Amino acid sequence: MIVAIKGRLESSTLFSAVVEAGGLFYEVNIPLTTAERLPKLGEEVMLYTEAVYREDSQSLYGFATKSDRDFFKTIIEKVSGIGPKTALNMMSRMSVATLRDSIAMGDVATLSKCPGIGKKTAERLVLELKGTLTGSTGTSSAVAMSNVGESINTNVADAISALVALGLKLADADKYVRTAVQKLGDDASTESLVKFALSK
Repeated sequence: MIVAIKGRLESSTLFSAVVEAGGLFYEVNIPLTTAERLPKLGEEVMLYTEAVYREDSQSLYGFATKSDRDFFKTIIEKVSGIGPKTALNMMSRMSVATLRDSIAMGDVATLSKCPGIGKKTAERLVLELKGTLTGSTGTSSAVAMSNVGESINTNVADAISALVALGLKLADADKYVRTAVQKLGDDASTESLVKFALSK
């Protein structure tokens, strides 16, 4: 089983990356939240992977962090009716921290905003996963902080919590802060992230 791949980034799109490792070129399906964190073409990249085998195909899915990979695996294995494509769409719409929080709080409305996820599927997500996801506590700040050092850093978590405290919806706060990180960099301060997000 391939659990990770490390090599040179040959090419990439919003939903896929080609990684050259040991003379072999691997096409890896990725969510937008991972695409946002890819290095420049030609540079070294490491993706945590999950291989999905079907009767007529085999596909490799890659993620920036182990927690993202594990969340993807949990979704496709434990929730009936959700396959790899839908799981990637979910993780492209929102960060794993936000998805975990929404599931923990039973926030069907937020989950339903994900492409391919209707109300019934969102309810099934909550029913089958609520209380089982590591780090889910049911509060925005706590869940955001549960992935510090892996899926998001402390400043990002604090910025999301601050925006929620100011009245923004969690999904919107997550989206605005992700945009801010793209523009300002991973080492941006909480204050600069919040200011940038509020300027949108």
